[in-house]
Amino acid sequence: MSSPAAAPPPPANLKRIVAASLIGTTVEWYDFFLYGSAAALVFNKLFFPGSDPLVGTLLSFLTYAVGFAARPLGALVFGHYGDRLGRKKLLVLSLLLMGGATFAIGLLPTHATVGSAAPVLLTVLRLVQGFALGGEWGGAVLLVSEHGDARRRGFWASWPQTGAPAGQLLATGVLSLLTAVLSDAAFVSWGWRIPFLLSGVLVVVGLWIRLSVDESPVFRQALAQAEARKAVRSAETEADPLPLVSVLRHHWRDVLVAMGARMAENISYYVITAFILVYATTSAGVSKQTALNAVLIASAVHFAVIPAWGALSDRVGRRPVYLLGAVGIGLWMFPFFSLVDTGAFGSLVLAVTVGLILHGAMYAPQAAFFSEMFATRMRYSGASIGAQFASVAAGAPAPLIATALLADYDSSTPIALYVIAAALVTIVAVGVAKETRHRDLADADPRVGAEHPQTATTDARAV
Repeated sequence: MSSPAAAPPPPANLKRIVAASLIGTTVEWYDFFLYGSAAALVFNKLFFPGSDPLVGTLLSFLTYAVGFAARPLGALVFGHYGDRLGRKKLLVLSLLLMGGATFAIGLLPTHATVGSAAPVLLTVLRLVQGFALGGEWGGAVLLVSEHGDARRRGFWASWPQTGAPAGQLLATGVLSLLTAVLSDAAFVSWGWRIPFLLSGVLVVVGLWIRLSVDESPVFRQALAQAEARKAVRSAETEADPLPLVSVLRHHWRDVLVAMGARMAENISYYVITAFILVYATTSAGVSKQTALNAVLIASAVHFAVIPAWGALSDRVGRRPVYLLGAVGIGLWMFPFFSLVDTGAFGSLVLAVTVGLILHGAMYAPQAAFFSEMFATRMRYSGASIGAQFASVAAGAPAPLIATALLADYDSSTPIALYVIAAALVTIVAVGVAKETRHRDLADADPRVGAEHPQTATTDARAV
């Protein structure tokens, strides 16, 4: 049975939807990245005292990695209900969970006050953060992808991706301002709490905007068609399988491609933005303020180039742009550390900025690329599972592995090789994938062609 594809919304409505997704993801990434920066700068002193400074940093990054471990669970839960109930409801819930956990971190007692209970409480709240973020990304990019038209999907879907550098920019900017105006003692004593408490204000703003948008028309159409099928199905007919089961049955290759594609993107990002705060201050003799300012400037450039990379993917395809970023990040790693080792602020800014520009070439088309791989009624689950399960092996241990390699070898060479190996995995994964940019998101019947959705034509079949 055929049905007409949903017409794209008017530009003003699409822009409002993009703004809602962008602001929501910015708040969520602000919360998530704020923890990473604090883990590198102060959590080793506040929650893991008495250890060697580098060991304390390792323990601090270990709690940081715990947040990634919870992201696959969030992807499973939010993906399941997002495919059953809709994108919007789950996005509101993810924002509330993330903001509440971040605000609570700002109120936590430290090890000096409650002893070992402090790192335990910190770890629990980090788990809540990871669970929420595991459900946020898929819903945010799908809400935009499913509203926009196919010709500019890469551009519009890349805007929620700018929430990552925007959140990084906001988190790093607040920390940079506080370290500039406060003494080290004041910052460690109470100043670090301010950015976490500010999350409460940001969540209110994000919720106000996110609640104002409509559910995805592609999802509403798919849900209506699924209900119609149920109405005419006989009592003996097998019920619709769970979204997770459908993903593993019809899209397991796409899940593996998405996981492989994330390796270089995820690992390089956390090495460039989180581990660099450790490396620059301990090995290159750069002050905390200088390192934060470099990441701040580079994040601003990162924010600006992501939509440009997304627009380019609409013209030449998702794969060429993604591969350019993966190859580029692998080639940049040795120059990256050489520039940081000079200790000069200009060299540090250049190293981080070029690294994030190349990262953007992978991150920008990722939203549209992953959305186009999966059928509508399993798209939230498929995109979230592919993205978030990869984060456990990629972003979660990246700062931890990089710090351990630095401690063992006292050299950046093993760290550069680690990122290069990740780039090779991504090149292979994206290289074997098929191009998706011409796919109609309403044209994906899991019973007909879901295992090869890239070959779908533009006549919209029922989902």
